[in-house]
This record gives sequence, structure tokens and C-alpha cells, in this order.
Amino acid sequence: MAKIGYARVSSTGQSLDIQIVKLTAYGCLVTTDDRIFQEKKSGASTDDRTEWKACSKHLRAGDTLVITKLDRLARSTLDLTKIADDLTRRGIELVVLDQSIDTSTPTGKLLFNMLASIAEFENAIRKERQVDGIQKALSNGIQFGRKSKLTDDEVSAMRGKRDAGTKIKDLMAEYGLSKASVYRLLEAQ
Repeated sequence: MAKIGYARVSSTGQSLDIQIVKLTAYGCLVTTDDRIFQEKKSGASTDDRTEWKACSKHLRAGDTLVITKLDRLARSTLDLTKIADDLTRRGIELVVLDQSIDTSTPTGKLLFNMLASIAEFENAIRKERQVDGIQKALSNGIQFGRKSKLTDDEVSAMRGKRDAGTKIKDLMAEYGLSKASVYRLLEAQ
């Protein structure tokens, strides 16, 4: 009957420290059976997360999986529901510390499903806002991506030199570009 913690952040630049402190305070490292799995991967899909797979495989009937927030486990209601069903079938309880969820109780199960739906809704709204922001920026003339190394005049001059017979390797050296960049600029209209 171990308490198994799972801590996750979305990128390598983020810290797991706060989650580890909360999981430890709950008792995830009290006995030798207890453990905390740590991962720095996006939560969009559980397929890529090797530590989550190891954690899931490690869990046994009677264990409790402890996380700090629902979104540390998955980003969609479908994924959360699948995980919760798997845990229930295997006799494993889920505790979510920050949202006071304990799936060993009927109230905890209800709260789990409600918060999972809300988390998915918030994620969808965030994505919509991001798309709207990008479209607005594009309509305002904002250009995304790397700034071109050459001006339009320089590209025209490079085309003229190529038409006059200058070798690609010489154009690469003169303009400080890779072969692919030279060809891309020569082909662009």
C-alpha cells in the first residue's frame, strides 16, 4: 500500500521542486515502497512520457497514485478518464493534492470528472486565444519566423551573379549562407 508520486512539467526549463515538496509532505517517500516519478515532457499525450509509463507499470493494487494537479497527469478529459478507469480496474486510488480529490470516495470521483472537463475546456479556450492572437498579429503585418539574412536587393544581385555563371559554392561563401539557403533564395519568386 505504497504512496506513489508523479511529478511532471512541460519543458526542461521548468522546475519540479514545488511538486516534489508537496508529494513528499503527503508521504510519498516515507517507506521503501514509496516513490516519486519525475518527468519533463508535454502532457499532450501519455504515449511519449516514459516516466509516466514506468510509474503506471510500478503501481500495484492497494497503492495510491499522488499528483499535485490533474493537468500534471493529462491534458484531455478522455485521457484522464482512461487513466482513472485503468487505476480503478487495478485497485489503485488517485489523490490530487491541490484540488483535494480522493477517488476512493464518491464525492472525489465526481469532483475528478468535473475538474477534468473544466481543465479540457480551459485548454481549448487557451488554444483558441492563441490562434486568434496569431491571426491578429499576421493581419497587423507581424512576420513570424527568422528574419531574412539578405535584403531583396541582395537576393536580386545574387540571382544576377548566378545567371552570369557564378558557382553555388562561391555564392555560399560570399553571402555566408548554406547551400540549401542559396538554392531556396534563387528559386523563390
